[in-house]
Amino acid sequence: MSSFSRLVRFLARDGRTYYGDAILPRGVTDISKARQARVIKGDIFGKHDVTDQVADIRLLLAPLAPEDVRTVRCLGLNYAAHAKESKMPIPQYPVVFYKPATSLAGPSDPIPVHPIAQQAAGLDYECELVAVIGRACTDVPEAEALDYVLGYAVGNDVSHREWQLRRGGGQWSLGKGFDGWAPFGPGIVSGRVLADPQALGIRTRLNGAVVQESSTADMIFSVRRTIAFLSQGTTLMPGDVIFTGTPQGVGMGRNPPLWLKDGDVVEVELDGVGTCTNKVEFRTARDAKL
Repeated sequence: MSSFSRLVRFLARDGRTYYGDAILPRGVTDISKARQARVIKGDIFGKHDVTDQVADIRLLLAPLAPEDVRTVRCLGLNYAAHAKESKMPIPQYPVVFYKPATSLAGPSDPIPVHPIAQQAAGLDYECELVAVIGRACTDVPEAEALDYVLGYAVGNDVSHREWQLRRGGGQWSLGKGFDGWAPFGPGIVSGRVLADPQALGIRTRLNGAVVQESSTADMIFSVRRTIAFLSQGTTLMPGDVIFTGTPQGVGMGRNPPLWLKDGDVVEVELDGVGTCTNKVEFRTARDAKL
């Protein structure tokens, strides 16, 4: 589908924003370490070329431009150990909710916490494999599902449990959908590089300490099954982003709970893709209006 290996969107030292194919040092797989990229010309979802033009990376941005994102779908309770720590039964079908596109952010952007989300404790982290759809598809068989994937990233499904479970009336999207609460990246790795999305280590570090450590093999619904399920009677479009659920170790599942605080640094990492590093920033009412 794609000619790139590791798609990045970045601000270059010349002041322009490009899509590019990240150039990594030998032996390095973490895209966040990229300092240069080969500029991509054309439609990343269609005909495009990875050119010989090399640009210096000043800042890695969210790997998809806002105008290239269609929907943000998310799965809940999709790791067996996480369902156990949540004291909830293994779901028979994928638990699906949506985040607004404004929740998406870049791999080094701050996580802004609006004053409304500071009224009660409950701010939590969730490392997740993110799949990006590359071609329109409907009623896809499981065996063909990965053929429609542009590639894979890692993301943080930032969540506020009070708003998710109580104040939001049971509608998960409210407690998970604040602006900037879905940082992802640091790039999108093509399926040619990551042939098996179910064999990847995934983890979260909070202020340098590992708080989540698992493998995508623990998913209840694989990426294949998820795409096949979501495409039943519903067309998945190029640019659709799918957060595929988090493993055990979330703050809510600990005793006592481990909630995020102002100034905390959260790193989510996926083997073969890289790391997003985001700092929690409690905003004031004045900040929220700017």
